[in-house]
Amino acid sequence: MMKIPEKKIRVLVVDDSAFMCKVLQEIITADPQLEVAGVGRDGREAVALAESLRPDVITMDINMPHLDGLQATELIMSQHPRPIVIVSSESREGAASTLRALELGAIDFVPKPSSGIDLDMRKVREELARKLKMAAKVRVVRTATRSKLPVPHAPVPPPSRSSGAQGSAFASQNGGKFPMVVIAASTGGPAAVMRVVAGLPRNLAAAVFLVLHMPAAFTKQFTVQLAEIAQLPVKEAETNDLAQPGMIYLCPGSHHLRLTPMGKIALDSGARIDGYRPCADVALESIAAFARPLTLSVVLTGMGGDAAKGVKAVKAAGGYVIAQDEATSVIFGMPAEAIKTGAVDEVLGLDEIGAAIEKRIAQICRPVPVGVR
Repeated sequence: MMKIPEKKIRVLVVDDSAFMCKVLQEIITADPQLEVAGVGRDGREAVALAESLRPDVITMDINMPHLDGLQATELIMSQHPRPIVIVSSESREGAASTLRALELGAIDFVPKPSSGIDLDMRKVREELARKLKMAAKVRVVRTATRSKLPVPHAPVPPPSRSSGAQGSAFASQNGGKFPMVVIAASTGGPAAVMRVVAGLPRNLAAAVFLVLHMPAAFTKQFTVQLAEIAQLPVKEAETNDLAQPGMIYLCPGSHHLRLTPMGKIALDSGARIDGYRPCADVALESIAAFARPLTLSVVLTGMGGDAAKGVKAVKAAGGYVIAQDEATSVIFGMPAEAIKTGAVDEVLGLDEIGAAIEKRIAQICRPVPVGVR
């Protein structure tokens, strides 16, 4: 019986550099599951070819003439949505633009090596091929335009006095402990985290820890962009930071994050754990061991099973676990694996999670009536 050849994933390559287009095409054609559907040299061509060729996935450069990658991504995702993987530099400007593209609906990104004119994309051959295959499976929908994204708030003076005071008062009655929220995410995570963080109130009496799978250069820039839309102060976590209520701490992409028995942050630049650095399981297990039933874990969109071990630790410590639902997840990998453990208390749509965090923290901090133990 004749075997029917498997249908290849059709990739539209968009880059204004002839050299980069050649390298990307070589990487794509070298993989038996991928093929080049077309090549665009600027954003205008990208938009036109996305409509006419209807590729399975698009690689998108950012800095291009006529129409840049951000504008092209916004137009494609609002008119004729296709999965987009950004190919961008790890410079501060490149990281900022890439994160904006993810907000606009791009699925993932592959950082270009930072070796200037002698770029060697072959170093990221395996990562690019893997992410193109993953992105091609994503069910894309028309995304909100930038005007509908969270509106930046005025700069917030750290720390938030009301939340800090409420959290400190709670801590003084509970052996120095206060609620701690750990939000884990991977593919599709930056945009999802921004939506959740934007909805957290200024008076949230909890420390919030964010663990995302992204390079260090991107977490540094992501801290800046989160601070623009969050009502709580945001900082990239540093070793020996004493965790405080009313603060958001973003784990650096180059380190694992743990909490010491004294409530201080410890960063570890050691090897990847189960393929991840930072590893959400590490942060969740450590924070659950410290905060016990005051821990709230939130697992958002992402590929893989990171956080599954961690949510079991949270549940075993008496904490609470929320997972994003399949309908609003870019990739229903991490939430699905967390749900399979049986440790998840609520499965919610993305836009319901901020309110659920606020409600849970309010329940934890609710004063116990006099005479009740």
